[in-house]
Amino acid sequence: MRASRLLSIQMLLQTRGRMTAHALAETLEVSVRTLHRDVDQLSAAGVPIYAERGRTGGFALQDGWKTSLTGLTPSESQAVFLSGLAGPAAQLGLGRDVESAKLKLLAAMPATARADAQRISSKLHLDPEDWYRETEPVPHLGVVAEAVWGKQRLAMRYESWKGIAVRTVDPLGLVLKAGSWYLVAGLGDEPRTFKVSNIDRARLLPETIHRPKKFELAAYWSESIKRFERELYKGEATLLAAPAGLKGLRHLSSALACAVAAAPPSRRKDGRVKVRIPIESVEHAAGLLLRLSPEIEVLGPETLRAAIVERTRRIAGLYGLELGTAGK
Repeated sequence: MRASRLLSIQMLLQTRGRMTAHALAETLEVSVRTLHRDVDQLSAAGVPIYAERGRTGGFALQDGWKTSLTGLTPSESQAVFLSGLAGPAAQLGLGRDVESAKLKLLAAMPATARADAQRISSKLHLDPEDWYRETEPVPHLGVVAEAVWGKQRLAMRYESWKGIAVRTVDPLGLVLKAGSWYLVAGLGDEPRTFKVSNIDRARLLPETIHRPKKFELAAYWSESIKRFERELYKGEATLLAAPAGLKGLRHLSSALACAVAAAPPSRRKDGRVKVRIPIESVEHAAGLLLRLSPEIEVLGPETLRAAIVERTRRIAGLYGLELGTAGK
């Protein structure tokens, strides 16, 4: 138990940098006194760990010192984190490194642990692709990834809904969401998100970028999704939804799933539930909600009801049917 904790202290300081005694003790779930004894034992064993006093002090490892694990190459070390995502790893040019890293890790494990690892890998498969969609071509993903790993500035020609623009950006990270790759990069003073499949050309520049110290990729991505949804949904609609309609709404987006979860229980005899949902626009909502009819009924706004009635009338006309005026 203590040997594992001593190794954990080294790994924490190596990956996070300087940490206070309180933070280390809290992470390891031990007392500060126990932590100090562990640090003394590491120092006695030759691990170059030192303490700095003061408000910003703490424990740190000597610059440049690190442990060596299993002889992995830099690219294989990256590949370990993608070993369950064979498709994305191949797109990043790390397919062979994934297999090589797996072999090295298996060779370094005890026989019992090796059997467990192989058993888990044979029973767990991660598929990041969404249903009923083909993988988007990302011919410039390799160059973009190289810029991210190497902290190099990137020149690119990017096509968005606004048009084509030439950008020079500071790559900060890559995100794989529902089968699509996104580049998070600094442009001016703020990070921006670029869809990699929309990059028409990409070229590495010799300049090295300085990654902002307080930037965290996961936190930025989470906040950007919330911001996107706030800007996207500019209206609201009120519906009556049957159980099948509620299920359909939950599957359309996370925002609609939250709206369904917040809806009060039904007190109607027909079991339908009154739900208020966010919408992008009347036209977009009409097309989206028509797919769930007749399991949902739009109560408002009136412009949305009228748009659905008009679409229904046009559909009926295609099949030689005529609708009355009751929906008006």
